[in-house]
Amino acid sequence: MNRLAGVTSPYLLQHADNPVDWWPWGPEAFEEARRRNVPVLLSVGYAACHWCHVMAHESFEDAGLAGYLNERFVAVKVDREERPDVDAVYMEAVQAATGQGGWPMTVFLTPDKEPFYFGTYFPPEPRHGMPSFRQVLEGVDAAWRDRRQEVAEVAGRIRADLAERAAVYSAGAHHPPGESDLHQALVTLSREFDQARGGFGGAPKFPPAMVLEFLLRHHARTGSEAALEMAVRTGEAMARGGIHDQLGGGFARYAVDAGWVVPHFEKMLYDNALLLRAYLHLWRATGSALARRVALSTADFMLRELRTPEGAFASALDADSLDEETGKTAEGAYYAWEPGQLVDLLGPADAATAARLFAVTAEGTFEHGTSVLQLLSEPEDFAEYEAIRARLFEARAARPAPARDDKVVAAWNGLAIAALAETGALLERPDLVDAAERAADLLLAVHLTPDGRLLRTSRDGRAGANAGVLEDYADTAEGFLALYAVTGATEWLQLAGGLLDTVLKHFTDVPSGALYDTADDAEELIRRPQDPTDNATPSGWTAAAGALLTYAAYTGSDRHRTAAERALGVVGALAGRAPRFIGWGLAVAEALLDGPREVAVVGPAGDPATAALRRAALLGTAPGAVVAVGEPGEREVPLLADRPLVGGAPAAYVCRHFTCDAPTTDPTALAERLGAAVG
Repeated sequence: MNRLAGVTSPYLLQHADNPVDWWPWGPEAFEEARRRNVPVLLSVGYAACHWCHVMAHESFEDAGLAGYLNERFVAVKVDREERPDVDAVYMEAVQAATGQGGWPMTVFLTPDKEPFYFGTYFPPEPRHGMPSFRQVLEGVDAAWRDRRQEVAEVAGRIRADLAERAAVYSAGAHHPPGESDLHQALVTLSREFDQARGGFGGAPKFPPAMVLEFLLRHHARTGSEAALEMAVRTGEAMARGGIHDQLGGGFARYAVDAGWVVPHFEKMLYDNALLLRAYLHLWRATGSALARRVALSTADFMLRELRTPEGAFASALDADSLDEETGKTAEGAYYAWEPGQLVDLLGPADAATAARLFAVTAEGTFEHGTSVLQLLSEPEDFAEYEAIRARLFEARAARPAPARDDKVVAAWNGLAIAALAETGALLERPDLVDAAERAADLLLAVHLTPDGRLLRTSRDGRAGANAGVLEDYADTAEGFLALYAVTGATEWLQLAGGLLDTVLKHFTDVPSGALYDTADDAEELIRRPQDPTDNATPSGWTAAAGALLTYAAYTGSDRHRTAAERALGVVGALAGRAPRFIGWGLAVAEALLDGPREVAVVGPAGDPATAALRRAALLGTAPGAVVAVGEPGEREVPLLADRPLVGGAPAAYVCRHFTCDAPTTDPTALAERLGAAVG
């Protein structure tokens, strides 16, 4: 066992018995490189990464190559999910130097942490124009020994370039986007929309959960049919494609093709949390039975396969699993089917029905004549479909399952808490609300320190050592605010406020209002990471803007609202040029333009009339609307203060900036005010 034994990261533990003498990221590794006067090999990946596994098997498990690597380098292994700050800084350098990025990320550093040579996956032998990993090591070693001045010059130029890029965000506009910016974002998205297959761009195609949220909010605010059509068509295309697990629910990371047919099979918590919320809101806007079914099956998948014994949610399921026929690990082996397997399981008649329902063909859509299940149209006989689906699901469960990365990440659990709480309330599944509360309790017990700071990860109920980054604070606050809206328990609102105060104190550039990904007292890297654009999840920057805006709507805090508006300044600059990569910022901007609307429901907790008003408020599609429910005379939450009953009956007040319309006691009238499409 090497130095990775005993860490909490499942990804690092996968490499604990490599012959490579791995070091975890830390000052000790760089001190060792300085002492030995050798460069550092930084290898960054994550537990569910297919090509990370491939490179590990091909290179890091090779004793001869490991011996050379150990002699000439200090090897550092990083889990990008535990240290997104390290990943962000060096990925930016990789993308700037090569025009592309990905994992495993392979970067060579000086002992001062300065990068000077980059790549991603390297094969064991030269192929497709790529050098072998051994050739790369030999070339870097020769440069380090014989051309040290050249290495230093390259490292210096890269560091200067990164510093110049960082200055762009701090110098951006401070005014939030207006009507014209959001309209231009819609126009640009319309140009990039795949009319034939839904979604945006070509292959590989990623589920655009945050853009869907913007489109639904834009439609709710403006009535734009174009926005709604793009959301509906994309939602249906993904739901019917192979990227959606037709048997067990949930979504894979992305599709390798433009038609959503063949996924990259890893299943991530953050994707499923974001898509759960997107499909819930699609149902709320349209009443779509398909969207409702997908939302519930995704929630059930999360509870069944990602929930940890402690009540939080694991990070991911692997793409690979054991193929029983070959005896080897293969991507997608757990999910793919061939016609003969259907016959053996179901008999000829039902197998023919299953093949028609799920698009299983002799030619196949995946490797070796296998097919990834799709549901290209609604079943004519839904009971028959459900019976076949259940039998296939049961049979699949007997296959060797993909490994699970059971690391708990605060940010992604925050996303899951928000999605499950809303889904449980709107679709009348109290067990989902309970699951959201239990996950929140775990974050409080394990991730929140006595001084109010967050730790990013835990495993088996034991906290990791890594400090929370901006997205951890923002997404956890988002989850707590959603729990408050659903449960009315004021402690969630107060806890969210504490996290957001930390954002204002430790993550905010006061002169510009820009936000950093790491706190002002975090470990110093070659630059302080900062990026407002969405990747697989909302950026910490725009997620914080959204949570700050919501908190201000509950409390009337000008300080939090002003911080949200200043943070949204960067959205206006990117709205027309790159709306696909600022989707959550656009969604938050829609809420800002709409108010957001503040709904105060007052009435006795056990009164059915109070519950009916709360449900009507939660069903409203007004962008980013906040909902507070409390007893008459409630003063703990400013939005509820001085809101009396009407004629002795529970009442709802719809406000903007705490200026309210006449209250109503009628749930139908309240729903109409908030644009509810379903009841």
